[in-house]
Amino acid sequence: MKRIFYKQIHLLYLAILILFIFNASLSFGGQYKVTRVIDGHAFVVSHGSIKITVILVGVDAPVLSSTNRRDGQPFSRQSTQHLTALVLSKVVDVKSYGTDRNGRTLGEVFLLNGKNVNVEMVQAGLAEVCGENPALRLDMIPYWNAENDAKAARRGIWRLGEKYTSPREWRKTHQK
Repeated sequence: MKRIFYKQIHLLYLAILILFIFNASLSFGGQYKVTRVIDGHAFVVSHGSIKITVILVGVDAPVLSSTNRRDGQPFSRQSTQHLTALVLSKVVDVKSYGTDRNGRTLGEVFLLNGKNVNVEMVQAGLAEVCGENPALRLDMIPYWNAENDAKAARRGIWRLGEKYTSPREWRKTHQK
């Protein structure tokens, strides 16, 4: 009887350990220092020896050129510069929504003053809301409100009017 009890306790501890390790590998939430901005919706953060690439969840930004010889999507440099001004060398709080197919953390990012970086990029007209909800628990209402405000004010990408192409469509025709 004692042996069965200890075996059950052992299995319970093992299950808890597995869940902890699995959850930690999928979720890199917490506070990190931004060390490099990649483009208008991606950057690298670090905490000690840990380095993580974060993709702003729920938004997509104009695409930078993969080479210096070609132009990127309109407003791609402005988008990158705006994100750089917001986060580079600052400590941010990352709320993780898992990872993308490349292992990058999908995150809702907050400055320590509480400002939502993802929403700020949309509000500035330098990112659009993703068409589908990439994270089921993500409240998209502030994102849609910010995009509607940016469109109404014709900020950033919304100045292009009919000539605007979403980053998703732009990638299909410009990147191989």
